[in-house]
Amino acid sequence: MDDKNILITGGTGSFGKQFIRTVLDRYSPSRLIVFSRDELKQFEMQSEFNDDCMRYFIGDVRDYNRLEEAMTNVDYVVHAAALKQVPALEYNPLEAIKTNIQGAENIIRASLKKDVKKVVALSTDKAAAPINLYGATKLVSDKLFVAANNISGKNDINFSVVRYGNVLGSRGSVLPFFMQLKSNGTEEFPITDERMTRFWITLQHGVDFVLDSFNRMLGGEIFIPKIPSMKVTDLATAIDDSIEQKIIGIRPGEKLHEVMCPIELSMDTIEFKDYYIIKPAFSFNKKRSYLVNNLGEQGIQVSENFEYSSNTNPDFLTIEEMRKIIKKI
Repeated sequence: MDDKNILITGGTGSFGKQFIRTVLDRYSPSRLIVFSRDELKQFEMQSEFNDDCMRYFIGDVRDYNRLEEAMTNVDYVVHAAALKQVPALEYNPLEAIKTNIQGAENIIRASLKKDVKKVVALSTDKAAAPINLYGATKLVSDKLFVAANNISGKNDINFSVVRYGNVLGSRGSVLPFFMQLKSNGTEEFPITDERMTRFWITLQHGVDFVLDSFNRMLGGEIFIPKIPSMKVTDLATAIDDSIEQKIIGIRPGEKLHEVMCPIELSMDTIEFKDYYIIKPAFSFNKKRSYLVNNLGEQGIQVSENFEYSSNTNPDFLTIEEMRKIIKKI
C-alpha cells in the first residue's frame, strides 16, 4: 500500500473507517480516497482522518461517470458500498438491484477504463445459497467480479472477492443492537430461534483479511476466512446472563444457519492454513493453478461433499471467549 492510490467505496461505513485507520497506521499511501454518498458522514470523518493523503469524493456507485472521475490514477479499489438490511431490501427490491448489482457493474467498467491494478469486492455469507434478496444481489455481484477477469483483455488488472460472516460491532449488527437494548434497561433479548448459529468476525480481522487478500490474489478467487461460530443465544448470554431471552421466530429471509462454502462447490474449494478460496468455475488462464497463491502459499483440494457451515464449524466460541472479545472491541 506504500505510495499507492487507493479508493474505497462506502468508505464512511464501519468497515471503511477501520480500513482507513489501519492503512494510515501501517502504510504511507500516496492517496486514500473515500467514495460515498453521505456528505455528513464525510464531514464528520474529516475531523478524524485529515492526513495529507486523504481525499473525500461525494458520489454513488450507481453513477458510472462519477466513479470514473474518482478512479483517475487509482491503483487499488476496495468495494465496500452496498445496501445490506434484509427486510428493507425485501421491501425495496429495485433499489437493491441498482446498488448491489448495477453498482458492481459500474465498479468493474470504471476500473477497466481507468487501468486500476487490483479490485477486492466485499461479500457476505448470505450470498452462498441465498434465500433473501440481499444475498441474491450479492451473489450476482460476486459472479460479476469473478467474471470480470475474463473481460480484462490486455489490462493488467485482477478482480477478487472477500466473503465473511457477521461483523461484531458493525452498524446494524446484532451485538450493538443487544447492547443498546441493555443500556435502555430491557428485560428481555429477542431471539429468533434458540438453535440459530452464525459466523463471527471482528472488524479488525475483516480489514486484515482484505489487506492479506490483496497480496494473495491471483484474480477470480472468492476468499473466505476461517472464523468461529456461535449460537445467538450464547451471544446474548455473553452480553448479560441476567436478561431473559424471548423466542420471537425466524424473520422472513432469515436462515437458521449460514454457509460460506456450499457443498455444491466443494470441487472448486481449496483449503489454506487460515482460509479457503472458491476458485472460478472456468479458467481465464489455462496455466494458472489456484493451489498456490501469489505469495507461494500451498493449498489443498477439499474432500468431496465438503461444506463450511456455521452449525458444523469445528471452531465454536465459548461464552467467556465472546465476553473477552466484547470487552476488547
